[in-house]
Amino acid sequence: METENKAEKQENSGRAGLLYGFGAYAVWGLVPLFWPLLKPAGAVEILAHRMVWSLVFVGLALLALRRWSWIPELVRDPRKLGLITVAAAVIAVNWGIYIWSVNNDRVVEASLGYFINPLVTIALGVLVLQERLRPVQWAAVGVGLAAVLVLSVGYGRPPWISLVLAFSFGVYGLVKKKVNLGGLESLAAETAVLFLPALGYLVWLGTRGTLVFGTEGVGHAALLVSTGIVTAVPLICFGAAAIRVPLSTLGLLQYLAPTFQFLLGVAYFHEEMPPERWAGFSLVWLALTLLTWDALRTARRNRVRLDALAVRAPENPVAAPTGSPAP
Repeated sequence: METENKAEKQENSGRAGLLYGFGAYAVWGLVPLFWPLLKPAGAVEILAHRMVWSLVFVGLALLALRRWSWIPELVRDPRKLGLITVAAAVIAVNWGIYIWSVNNDRVVEASLGYFINPLVTIALGVLVLQERLRPVQWAAVGVGLAAVLVLSVGYGRPPWISLVLAFSFGVYGLVKKKVNLGGLESLAAETAVLFLPALGYLVWLGTRGTLVFGTEGVGHAALLVSTGIVTAVPLICFGAAAIRVPLSTLGLLQYLAPTFQFLLGVAYFHEEMPPERWAGFSLVWLALTLLTWDALRTARRNRVRLDALAVRAPENPVAAPTGSPAP
């Protein structure tokens, strides 16, 4: 009976984790519908509001959860503070470019950045962490490079928006790995670094009479404030999913966001997709298929190996230490 209850709890937890994960990536995927609502505010003003209000809402979430014990430890560690500052700068670039691209009809190109991000992450692992790749991973990286070349021909230039988004988010992930803070805690620390520059920029816009906040009505001002909610809510959902579902499942769910973005760019924003662009995206999707297949195959092999070890364990009991009486 106890085993059945435990299994049922695990099943319910896994189902909840999937819903949380889908919710997180759905919000990230559908957010291109949100940024145009903030016009006529420019991309930099929207970015500044996102920094300011994200700190407010993440701070409220941490207050509700009573998760403050990490702050003294972080303040006493100059190395971590430096890494947090780097992470804050990199994510600010990522957010700013993404908002600008969506509000300038480049949603498809922005979605490409998050499609190729796993390939960039692998490349950074090799270059920075000296990780060794399996043959299929090398093949995926090669196909990804071919895709960038094809898309460069299609666009008549390198897809710089996609590359900046992919590399900035890849570096961000690398730095966060070294900081080793939870999602909410990390975002709180990063937005704390960005808060004063962002607030100073908004004040400066106000002194010049070019601040949009408050000039377009209460509804528009509320939308600018809600940039903090749009940032915090999917992160909270992602954190809830990460502790409930396997990493391989999260790896598959991550493709939902750029897929939604791509479909919005083509079907809703009616961005052009000439044949060479379809060819480039097809190569990217092939690379991601290779990565996913390899990851699932490796996870299955590891699981079989662990199960085999667990079965053998009772057959090879640990010998009693010398000089100790056997039970």
